[in-house]
Amino acid sequence: MQFKLSERITKPDFQGEFTSSILKAGASPDIISFAGGLPNPASFPVKEMERAVQKVLENNGVAALQYSTTEGYEPLRAFIAKRYEKMGVMDVKPCDIIITNGSQQALDMLSAVMLDPGDEVVVENPTYLAALQSFHLYGPRVLPVELRTDGINCAELAAALAAHQPKFMYIIPSFQNPTGLTYSPEVREKAAAIIAKSNLLLIEDNPYSELRFTGDGGYSFGRYLGEQCCMLGTFSKVVSPGMRIGWICCRNEELRSKLLAYKMTEDLHTNIFCQMVLAQYLADNDLDAHIDETKKLYKEKAEYMMACMEKYMPEGVTFTSPEGGMFMWATMPEGLRALDVYYAAIATGVAVCPGDPFYEYDRDVRTMRINYSNSTDEKIEKGIKILGDTIRALMAK
Repeated sequence: MQFKLSERITKPDFQGEFTSSILKAGASPDIISFAGGLPNPASFPVKEMERAVQKVLENNGVAALQYSTTEGYEPLRAFIAKRYEKMGVMDVKPCDIIITNGSQQALDMLSAVMLDPGDEVVVENPTYLAALQSFHLYGPRVLPVELRTDGINCAELAAALAAHQPKFMYIIPSFQNPTGLTYSPEVREKAAAIIAKSNLLLIEDNPYSELRFTGDGGYSFGRYLGEQCCMLGTFSKVVSPGMRIGWICCRNEELRSKLLAYKMTEDLHTNIFCQMVLAQYLADNDLDAHIDETKKLYKEKAEYMMACMEKYMPEGVTFTSPEGGMFMWATMPEGLRALDVYYAAIATGVAVCPGDPFYEYDRDVRTMRINYSNSTDEKIEKGIKILGDTIRALMAK
């Protein structure tokens, strides 16, 4: 039987097809996968979580198993609000925080509340593929703006805002997905000044900002733009992705009330048991010390992968030198499509993520994302050697 589905859900989903293949590759024991964005399970605080679960059930078990409020668990929201001081944003209150099912739900909530078909949205070029997926469901026109090594192209951004009336702009300014690049302090201030002259909402997604292991980062855009900036965050990259705990920090009361109303119809509230367990873990443990250990691990992984790239990649392949986050961005030699590398590498047991799904319009690009956080050194060396041999063979054709 074939049912009549909505046009919204039956539109071609280029990004979704790649997301599905990435997840399948990561789940296969026969594939060395650098394609996903998975945290390393060695960083998961399993024993500490076990103790937190026990405490929650012993001390507050009934509340943990009951329905709860849409906004989220108050102690967890207070912890998040206080933590924004580290990012240079001093005026965040617990009432500004809405707990979500990861930052992915936050993207859907903002899209649903703000977008009508035909509205315009500004994104970095390239940008996070699952953000494009979320936006596409609501039928906007996407306006990509070039991403440079030091951040967004401010001249191109100013021209886009002068020529168009976008509802919002979406960026990942720290260790961007997919490129791993970070906005310089100068670009942050210049871009913020341009945005402040418009009436668009800036959505700043910051899943990786606390994973800096080299150099210094700039302030959050929330410091410069106040309620014009919605800040998204998640515990998936620094504590546990499986708990699916993220948040929206929205300091505009009207927008926040609409987001809460939409979330109430979606799922009523994020899993309260997980919220309470996470809050207990954060109360009993030093999150900064835990993050420091995670950063040390990822720094070692990044350095080892860079050494293997230097050793095994043929001449003409270039790649970034990560200062944090979870990704390296590689560019193939002229005339070699990343998609060709992707399909050939999969056939030899290695998965990477070609750049194409991270662009709204560009296709047959030469760029690819390589994840270093979730592999052993043995798999990194073996996988990068196979990848290098694959690229060399394609170049010889």
